[in-house]
Amino acid sequence: MTSHNVDLAIIGSGSGNSLITNYWDDKKVAIAEGSTFGGTCLNVGCIPTKMFVRPAHLARGVEEAARLGVKMSVENVDWPAMRDRIFGRIDAISSGGEDYRERLENVELISQYVTLGQDNTLTAQDGTTISAKQLVIAAGSRPSMPNIEGIELDAVHTSDSVMRLDKLPESLVIIGGGYIACEFAAMFSGLGTKVTQLVRSGALMRQLDTEISDAYNKEAAAHWTVRYHTEAKALRQADSGLDVVLGDETLSADAVLVAIGRIPNTDKIGAEKAGLDLHQDGRLKVDEYQRVLRAGKPVTGLYALGDISSAAQLKHVANYEARLVAYNLEHPESLRKNSNRAVPAAVFTHPEIAIIGLTEEEAREQLGAENLTVKTQKFGDTAYGWAMEEQTGLFKVLADKRTGKLVGAHAMGPESSNLIQPVIMAMNLDIDAHTAATGQYWIHPALMEVVENALLGLDVPDSGLL
Repeated sequence: MTSHNVDLAIIGSGSGNSLITNYWDDKKVAIAEGSTFGGTCLNVGCIPTKMFVRPAHLARGVEEAARLGVKMSVENVDWPAMRDRIFGRIDAISSGGEDYRERLENVELISQYVTLGQDNTLTAQDGTTISAKQLVIAAGSRPSMPNIEGIELDAVHTSDSVMRLDKLPESLVIIGGGYIACEFAAMFSGLGTKVTQLVRSGALMRQLDTEISDAYNKEAAAHWTVRYHTEAKALRQADSGLDVVLGDETLSADAVLVAIGRIPNTDKIGAEKAGLDLHQDGRLKVDEYQRVLRAGKPVTGLYALGDISSAAQLKHVANYEARLVAYNLEHPESLRKNSNRAVPAAVFTHPEIAIIGLTEEEAREQLGAENLTVKTQKFGDTAYGWAMEEQTGLFKVLADKRTGKLVGAHAMGPESSNLIQPVIMAMNLDIDAHTAATGQYWIHPALMEVVENALLGLDVPDSGLL
């Protein structure tokens, strides 16, 4: 058992790992990671999932090709080769990052779970205690698990394990209707698995703008089975796979994926016992500088970032907060505030979805219906949409009639995560809708014209640009 002091301690090796800049080269740093080095995004989240999404998208290309008069077929999906290619790269990056941190003379890597104490201290599982002048909690989140019979069975998976299956399941039941569940539903069904998605409510991703949600639910149900207002009551071992008991009905599947959301790891680090303030969902409360609160007041030298404190469980949010915290750690005399800029998100399901800002329902409530202008542009009404014979894609923008200020955008269709970026830029740089539409050239006949046409369709003041 050892005890020592450091200048900076970090819990979590995801975005928290980026806090160790050159500023700390002549100072003592400790970074604790009880799980796989590199965090959620690298190992079990954004990156490997998209590396599976891409081949699933290619397999679905058979559908688009048929619309265009090209007959194609998928001969084989080599799951083991796909899995090994993906994790051969991911695991090497993770282990390489861990090895690099271990080699740094000024950095101590604690490959254990730790718990918080008072006055910016932490204790590792082997009893090692660290006292830090400054401490950052970036311990992330984990999959939430329902309390149902059989949840512990081997064939029940979360996003942490389902991508490392030995073979592609012929049938998969997915419990959940949020973005993680919908991404996996699209991915596995695209690769040929028979997917059944169980949703407690009456809609997948019900937080979406209603117009986009309705369109997405219609499309999703055309590609895999969606069971609304349905809950799994129990999971039971079967001769082959699992039986999913719904009540009077039982479904059989090779595997079950539980994807009902994620919960912050505040309980694992003992945040409540340490007296730190928590939101109802378990997240740490922080102020505008990302300082952790205790009894409503910031704790000196204690910061948090990412899923442990952010309502938006998104890597780009965690990365932004890491840049902010890195600055504040190094400049305690001139702290910078979180900008609270509009946060975009994309869901790499089928069809792809991207969002930023208010839904139409929220905008009507906040601005008043008389002050809101909305335009929904169909992908299929643009030249490149014709080339694709795209029949379902939508791009929707919302703005304040009085000022032209953009307040939201919602996209569903191919490349939505890229198409929405001009609106993200306009909203965050305070560029009005008319200026965004007319103040630049839009390449013809690129698919991006769907964004241009949507912006031009808004009833907003003329900015004087042509």
